[in-house]
Amino acid sequence: MTLWYEGPLAAFDTETTGVDVEEDRIVSAAVVVQDAPGGRVRSTRWLVNPGIPVPAAATDVHGLTDDHLRRNGRWPSPVMEEIARQLAEHCAAGRPLVVMNAPFDLTLLDRELRRHRASSLSRYLQNAPLCVLDPRVLDKHLDRYRKGRRTLTDLCAQYEVPLDGAHDAAADAMAALEVVRAVGRRFAARLERLSPAELHALQAVWHAAQARGLQAWFARNGSEEAVDPAWPLRPELRAAA
Repeated sequence: MTLWYEGPLAAFDTETTGVDVEEDRIVSAAVVVQDAPGGRVRSTRWLVNPGIPVPAAATDVHGLTDDHLRRNGRWPSPVMEEIARQLAEHCAAGRPLVVMNAPFDLTLLDRELRRHRASSLSRYLQNAPLCVLDPRVLDKHLDRYRKGRRTLTDLCAQYEVPLDGAHDAAADAMAALEVVRAVGRRFAARLERLSPAELHALQAVWHAAQARGLQAWFARNGSEEAVDPAWPLRPELRAAA
């Protein structure tokens, strides 16, 4: 039987106008699919005109300027529809979805769907539940005492995964997919008997524990920053009465 980390995987990544999932927008996105390690990679890319200015700090990260997006980007509404439908198709086909720091990208997509489609990510996935593999959560749980940051760049260095063209959505998605395969191999004794669906459920628990630990660390250091324990998707904020 093929182990999950040697089988078909899809990966999703976005580039954005910032880091606020409630207010910022997607400017580019990609889904990459690979059926086996070393196999052919199928990529779908989207470039989006977000309809709001792109801050210079965001452009410094991903290189996408207002002018380039106005000239080459598509309107958000059809793009968000296409992305959500493709993710649903992969879930329906039984392909685990690799998303680095899933609560960011998936929540941002959900908010864009609400903004532009009067819909939600859960509506597209009602017949095909999410099965997410988040390399950040997996690595932090399986190698919890390793010091240092755990960005995608850091994880690629740790697991010897090439990352060419960082902060390009397709490049980052492919790197995250390869990191998940590498995590699976390195911790095979602890992971090989777990199905992707079981891992999805466990990651929700692990992420919540990780969030509590980070929240406690912030408190000890005098920071009031809040850490959301929800994974892989943050709940919708309810308007104040």
